[in-house]
Amino acid sequence: MRISELSRRSGVSVTTIKYYLREGLLPPGRQTAATQAEYDDQHLRRLRLIRALTGVRGLSVSTTREVLDALTEYAGDTHRLLGVALGAIRVGEEPAEDAPEAAEVEALVKELGWAVHESAPARATLAETLGSLRALGVPLDWRTLLPYARLAERTAVLDHDQLDGLDDPLETAERALLLTVLLEPALMALRRMAQENESARRHRP
Repeated sequence: MRISELSRRSGVSVTTIKYYLREGLLPPGRQTAATQAEYDDQHLRRLRLIRALTGVRGLSVSTTREVLDALTEYAGDTHRLLGVALGAIRVGEEPAEDAPEAAEVEALVKELGWAVHESAPARATLAETLGSLRALGVPLDWRTLLPYARLAERTAVLDHDQLDGLDDPLETAERALLLTVLLEPALMALRRMAQENESARRHRP
């Protein structure tokens, strides 16, 4: 396909596609003339993934390039590929320092029997959240999080079920990224609705 068709099918302007080509985010097409090139479905998939990384995850162009390079490196390792796409594996940034509650997060992970890398950003997020809650007078410990973690475990099964049958690494990464990031507001909305329903069940006369 020509660049105009690539633009039409992807929803990305020709100007932006040319920018991605110059920045090395999108590989060049097959040259057919001095100023013309042909593109294929792999370019379309990669372009959609670039849009997801920059628009949905909000990554910079330079970090997006590093993520794409890592995805290429891990194309044969679905577990690591998904880790890079979803941010479970750090790319292009220094590891965060451990919060005081990091040991509690480790205890939670061990209790659950989860395989979570020791430098996963979500560990730091969880530790910081526990610290913030305690500072505000809500002294939760890791045991309180166990039933919530079990719910998250079931959600993760549903997430991965949505990826079954996908063979293309770029398509898998894009689908995982979109489902994870774009579904998060919907999951929060469902939680709020369930809380309202439970409040009505418990407290409404």
